[in-house]
Amino acid sequence: MVTGYSAYLAFAATGACAGLLAGLLGIGGGMIIVPALIFLLPGFGVDASVLSQVAIGSSLACISAISINSAWAHHRRKAVEWPVFWGMLPGLLLGAALGAMVAHLLSSLVLQRLVGVAALLVAARMFASVQPAPQRELPGRIGLGTAGTAIGSLSALVGIGGGSLTVPYLSWCNVSMQRAVGTSSACGMPIAWAGALGFIVTGWGQAGTGASLGYVNLAAVGGVIAGSLMFTPLGAALAHRLPASALRKVFAILLVVVGLRMLFG
Repeated sequence: MVTGYSAYLAFAATGACAGLLAGLLGIGGGMIIVPALIFLLPGFGVDASVLSQVAIGSSLACISAISINSAWAHHRRKAVEWPVFWGMLPGLLLGAALGAMVAHLLSSLVLQRLVGVAALLVAARMFASVQPAPQRELPGRIGLGTAGTAIGSLSALVGIGGGSLTVPYLSWCNVSMQRAVGTSSACGMPIAWAGALGFIVTGWGQAGTGASLGYVNLAAVGGVIAGSLMFTPLGAALAHRLPASALRKVFAILLVVVGLRMLFG
């Protein structure tokens, strides 16, 4: 169990790793942050019965801050389809709130295993390095809202910003990859904000959460955000110098290890 100043350094290192990978590969950090917090949070008085809930709620709170920089960077490059974002927004908010409610009802162990399954699925997609071929045009507001609800609920349930779901969906709907990634970065904001708020509300007054707002641990959020903000620009700079395809496969291997650990650890 990591405690004291070493735990705060570990939170910052987790944020640095998540931020570096986000800058290098254009991915969210939830698949790094959640497993790391499951390991670290017992040192901050978080009970095993709510450990996964606090890790996921804290991850979403971190992403709610980190996603602003990412969305703004894509917006400056005119890579965000804002009409698509506004169409998906109600569903994203509703879905993220529902995801938080479902997570509250599940046991910590079941939730941990869901995170493991999600990590393995993301790893498989990264190994394959494929996107779904465009099969249709974007739907209307009802279709976008329905898709947003599904993406928001699944993302909030495992503590991610939703890029691994939003990008393939938009690609399938004939949105160019650059704009799919940019729009996905904007969609990560309402998922994280509504999800974090949902975990605060559902975890309010819950025993065993340590120094937290509901299921959101304040020390973890502060440390992870600090580390990520310093290293995301470095990752973005290195992205133009390092082989992205090889890095994605290395990260996929890491996700396999993390996923198996979450499933059987």
